[in-house]
Amino acid sequence: MAYDAALFLHLLLLTYWLGADLGVFYSSRYVLKSDLTPASRAVALKIMAWLDVAPRLCLVLFLPSGVTLMALDDYGRDIFSGWPLVAIWVAGAAWFGLVVADHLMHDSRLHPLVRRLDLAVRFAVVIGLLGSAVYALAVDSPFGVDTNPKWLGGKVALYAIAIGCGIAIRFQLRPFAAAFGRLMTSGSSPEVERDLRGSIVGSQPYVAAIWLCVLGSAALGVFKPGANV
Repeated sequence: MAYDAALFLHLLLLTYWLGADLGVFYSSRYVLKSDLTPASRAVALKIMAWLDVAPRLCLVLFLPSGVTLMALDDYGRDIFSGWPLVAIWVAGAAWFGLVVADHLMHDSRLHPLVRRLDLAVRFAVVIGLLGSAVYALAVDSPFGVDTNPKWLGGKVALYAIAIGCGIAIRFQLRPFAAAFGRLMTSGSSPEVERDLRGSIVGSQPYVAAIWLCVLGSAALGVFKPGANV
């Protein structure tokens, strides 16, 4: 029963991560519509920002929910149950709080600090996950598990890549805020539209990569190719 509940949560997070991200992508089209008034585009941006909260939170919770599945499984119970599981949920809750604060504290003087902390966490998670993925893929029996869990190493790697793509999107969108500010104060111009479109269109390859990583992660979790179970 506990395993089924954890599996349901894990699948729900994965599904909503992808579904809400599609909503963010669709609403961004209206932010770029130069024939709309600046006020209408500001409404579209607000909708996009609120929709974006869901996939960001799902990304964070995906890690502790996945570790929970491993802790409840016969093959991972001795490795992840107990204090490691508690630790990962405490860390996940702290990261969850940073993401919520990042969304709600835009007008606070602490917002730049929150953004830097969140970014540092993401870099640390990517490095840690990629190291774990390489270990799981390279070793015959990682952590003593002899069921050939290469699929799990692949899933962890895809999750790390998805987080890395999110970091790349953040850097790609850096010119967007200033350009949108000019749109609100001075109206549209070829330069403003160029900067807005360049920021969003430039992030699209990373968005597509995230979607592929999410779908690939789901496929590996369902089919577990090569596993001896």
